[in-house]
Amino acid sequence: MKLTKRTRGHFILLLFLGILAGTMIWELLERFIALSGHPLDLTVGPLGFDAGVLEVWLSLNPGSPLGGIAGYLLFRRV
Repeated sequence: MKLTKRTRGHFILLLFLGILAGTMIWELLERFIALSGHPLDLTVGPLGFDAGVLEVWLSLNPGSPLGGIAGYLLFRRV
């Protein structure tokens, strides 16, 4: 699918879902590796801001950009 004004919402949705899925899958992978006795923590975080009324914090790991790439590729294939 090409990125146009009509498909922008689908693109953002697939990108967001890809990042979310990649982050969660990486977290599960880290926990399974930790259960085997080899601690691994590549999470960067928390990144964000606090504006007094609004506070947003994100914890990113290598699965986040990988999931974003997967979401982009899925969008291009559809």
